[in-house]
Amino acid sequence: MSVSLLLLCLSVIGASAFVLGRVRAAALSGGRSSSMHSRLGYHGAYAAIWAVLPALALVCAWLIASPIVIDRLVTKSFPEEVKSLPQAELNLSYGMVRSIARGMRLLENQELAEVAGGTADLQLLLAQKGVPLAVRPTGYMIDAANKYNGMREISRMVMSTVAILLSLLCALYGLRVIAPRFRARNRVEQVILGALIVASSIAVLTTVGIVVSMLSEAARFFSMVPAKEFFFGTVWDPRFTGAGSLMSGTFGLIPLLAGTIYIGFVAMLFAVPIGLFAAIYMAEYASARVRSIAKPMLEVLAGIPTIVYGFFALVTVGPFLRDISAEIDGLLTGGYRSFIEAQSVMTAGFVMGVMLIPYVSSLSDDIIMAVPRSLRDGSLGLGATRSETVKRVLLPAALPGIVGALLMTASRAIGETMIVVLAAGVAARMQLDPFEPMTTVTVKIVNQLTGDLEFTSPQTLVAFALGITLFCLTLCLNVYALYIVRRYREQYE
Repeated sequence: MSVSLLLLCLSVIGASAFVLGRVRAAALSGGRSSSMHSRLGYHGAYAAIWAVLPALALVCAWLIASPIVIDRLVTKSFPEEVKSLPQAELNLSYGMVRSIARGMRLLENQELAEVAGGTADLQLLLAQKGVPLAVRPTGYMIDAANKYNGMREISRMVMSTVAILLSLLCALYGLRVIAPRFRARNRVEQVILGALIVASSIAVLTTVGIVVSMLSEAARFFSMVPAKEFFFGTVWDPRFTGAGSLMSGTFGLIPLLAGTIYIGFVAMLFAVPIGLFAAIYMAEYASARVRSIAKPMLEVLAGIPTIVYGFFALVTVGPFLRDISAEIDGLLTGGYRSFIEAQSVMTAGFVMGVMLIPYVSSLSDDIIMAVPRSLRDGSLGLGATRSETVKRVLLPAALPGIVGALLMTASRAIGETMIVVLAAGVAARMQLDPFEPMTTVTVKIVNQLTGDLEFTSPQTLVAFALGITLFCLTLCLNVYALYIVRRYREQYE
């Protein structure tokens, strides 16, 4: 039985337990619901929880443990000469076995019989089914694949049987304990509280997992490259070399960090004025009809994939800036030399700023609208114009929230990758000319983790050091933004 079908069966048992729980509770109440401690629905939910939750926990544990056990048993069935191979080659052989097993599950009975009889080429049949093999499968691989499939089917059958029986037994227990004074509501709410705690813990555990994984690999990198050389180096030249080479390259963070901050700063120069003015217009000047149309259209920009912005920069904005700079140079000197390159800080900053406009606009609009109406009415009642009210009352009142929103938007700009790859290039350099190409930390992370990789060299492990640096940078911006919002938000409440 497949996992999806098993989950469907458990859902049916749970729904049946819910209905039977309500019926049993109604029968025990004698038509007077006030005689029951909890409402009928809580009794039904209690029975349904017992019917589903233990069986679901068993299925999850089984799905985790079963592949590990099967892997070990199948590996033990390999010939001795195969088991004596190095671990990398043994893993490769087991990967071939799993690929063969997956392909054999796609074959029909007649095709399997032809393979067993030696009248059909298994490699060719699997390639036709979309499972290409790098080498021709040997006899022990086919036997191991058959054993793998057989054990997998037995495991699924046993799991389904045990889970369904457990679900039925637990459902009977849940129905049996239902009584007039049974505190079903308290038990159900405890389960719901536990589910909410688990859901709220996922984000924390995910963050901890990300940090631990990056720190462990970054520690390996810093064991090969001094931290001082990484954090204070001014040259980025990782120099990918062949195996056994003593060249380790130069891993200076400063050029990448400078490009990240520079491009983000240029993007904020474009996004902040436009986004903030748009927010002020929609919050204070636009009619309800105009606001209902303009705000959704502006927020459509936030839903456009960043790769599309990158194409826009590469095909339209970059060539446009290059050509217009050549025209300006022709008018001034007659040379028609382009002083703005198609891939430059200006190109990436402008397109990234367009992408960030809806973030600035939407957050600022919500913050301005949250300013108490009494401040607006008091200012207008004292004779101030609408523009004076915006400048002297609304913006000062909303300033902490706006600053926090801008800092969060800046952290979004620092983490952008695709626009920078296509619009600013991959040159790691330190310069102040916005018309020249630069690159960012995120781009180099992509470059270092592209291709055939082995996580044993500093050229690859440096990506984790860059990642933890970028993580700390954006975390500091977000924490500072939250500090500003919480520190000053009480001033105008």
